Amino acid sequence: MSDVRVTVQRDSEREERVVTTGTTAADLFQGERSVVAARVAGELKDLAYELADGDAVEPVEITSEDGLNILRHSTAHVMAQAVQELFPEAKLGIGPPIKDGFYYDFDVETPFHPDDLKRIEKKMQEIQKRGQKFARRAVSDDAAREELADEPYKLELIGLKGSAADAAEGASAEVGAGQLSIYDNLDAKTGERCWKDLCRGPHLPSTRAIPAFKLMRSAAAYWRGSEKNPQLQRIYGTAWPTKDELKAYLDFLAEAEKRDHRKLGAELDLFSIPEELGSGLAVFHPKGGVVRRVMEDYSRKRHEESDYEFVNTPHISKEKLFETSGHLPNYADAMFPPLEFDGQSYRLKAMNCPMHNLIFKARGRSYRELPLRLFEFGTVYRFEKSGVVHGLTRARGFTQDDSHIYCTKEQMADELDSLLTFVLDLLRDYGLNDFELELSTRDESDKFIGEDAEWEEATEALRQAAEKQGLPLVPDPGGAAYYGPKISVQAKDAIGRSWQMSTVQVDFQQPKRFGLEYTAADGSKQQPVMIHRALFGSIERFFAVLLEHYAGAFPAWLAPVQATGIPIGDAHVPYLEEFAAEARKKGLRIEVDSSADRMQKKIRNAQKSKVPYMIIAGDEDVAHGAVSFRYRDGSQKNGIPRDEAIAEILDVVERRVQV
Repeated sequence: MSDVRVTVQRDSEREERVVTTGTTAADLFQGERSVVAARVAGELKDLAYELADGDAVEPVEITSEDGLNILRHSTAHVMAQAVQELFPEAKLGIGPPIKDGFYYDFDVETPFHPDDLKRIEKKMQEIQKRGQKFARRAVSDDAAREELADEPYKLELIGLKGSAADAAEGASAEVGAGQLSIYDNLDAKTGERCWKDLCRGPHLPSTRAIPAFKLMRSAAAYWRGSEKNPQLQRIYGTAWPTKDELKAYLDFLAEAEKRDHRKLGAELDLFSIPEELGSGLAVFHPKGGVVRRVMEDYSRKRHEESDYEFVNTPHISKEKLFETSGHLPNYADAMFPPLEFDGQSYRLKAMNCPMHNLIFKARGRSYRELPLRLFEFGTVYRFEKSGVVHGLTRARGFTQDDSHIYCTKEQMADELDSLLTFVLDLLRDYGLNDFELELSTRDESDKFIGEDAEWEEATEALRQAAEKQGLPLVPDPGGAAYYGPKISVQAKDAIGRSWQMSTVQVDFQQPKRFGLEYTAADGSKQQPVMIHRALFGSIERFFAVLLEHYAGAFPAWLAPVQATGIPIGDAHVPYLEEFAAEARKKGLRIEVDSSADRMQKKIRNAQKSKVPYMIIAGDEDVAHGAVSFRYRDGSQKNGIPRDEAIAEILDVVERRVQV
């Protein structure tokens, strides 16, 4: 047997090894149970891969991003095998790994029931214990068609090979531009094929290498994401390197479910999404309206202090406006269909920037006016597909806190620097403080307009502004808007979830398309730079994020009711009403529970409403001109003089801190 020379790469360390012909990647990492695959010359391979002379080999740990994807993709195969063993008529769709889990689509006669998922999970556990081996074999297109003749969706994917990435989400996990391959699940003892699937791989060595998994739910999903195609049944699951990690994830999901803004919105009487209005169209109830008004008022105050000028624009315009801006050719699918009247086509506004351009263009502008910062709480409408609409976080009608800054190129760097600082400081005021920045740039797609040099200049200006913040900067190639690059602020909430918040975009294209210009100091006409900036993204979405971040227990400055008066007996109601009237004169939002409920029930009601302060009064309090505080954590402070009690709440509100 001849020698084979390979290089083992571990982080920055390189080790030269000499092995015999036929040595596999599994042999190379024998005894390292955490290694589930290998990366050879940058390409992921199964551990069964036979090493070739000159290979540079890197172990792939199960805890790495690639390792988790391999674990989850392998578990998806086990799930699909279990489904077809229990439901032999089921036809296979696509089964890729996704963030924190996996899914697989099936064509079945009737939707899956929760009891079906229990049966499927039990069958998966049986398959996992059998230790079936995942074995790859290359096949020709014709051979694949012959083998998979009874799987119509797989046959369709074979026909799409080479354009799989555009065929459907997850399709590239099954077919790519190269040769097709099928993965067999083989009996560990006999080598007999138990099941097979069209797949690019790689996979775990065997089903025994799947440490922990759980099926989560089923849902309807259109084949290849199109309503024109058959509706399939999608089963979602999750898989983790250890049982402890699975438990931690399930605990996290349980906590996230408690914080779901849709659930809290109903429980706290903040907002609703009436069926009569339509999906993605919310109405805010009085208490939700208070929170929203406070959010907007504080934002408006901070903008005024930073020299923004407030504007207002209509909800509808002629279609031509969005052709000029470039939105219609690029975002027509996200806009509602045109309305036809007076021989014209009109569109519901999907973005505010074209109308702000018209405000800039309404009269001549001088360099002395720049930077000109326009700001609007502008309601827009997006034609989101029903499958992606989600409460307030993905809506069809929402209000953006939209700003467009027009400046000279010389002012651009300082403006971006101050903009990012302004944005981050304001987000901190609302209680978010764990950030990273994402820089979205163009790629080779033909959707991007403008010259390369313009993009390079805009991208570099954003990069430099972002780096000054001292925060992690994550690249997002291809994620830019069609007209320019952007910085997105990613904020983590109280349970570690990352939310995209503010965006800052540099745009050289719309000023050009609208013919915007200003008179420079030398009398020449110059084109301004346009900076798009949404601080909250949308009021509705930011409302939902804060609601989940605080689990409904808003800090006192945002809480719809800042304190509830709870009398020990009916005789103490007038005293608390008097106290509440004093507090309201100071601008506080205080209610008195004068219902017929017993005192303990009133306390429970206030706790359920997540009111920051419960103000209790009895005979002793009345006698001494005092009240008692009961806090959210159940602790109590007694005998507080009325003036001091009001002063404490006012102080907490002014400092915007949590209690």
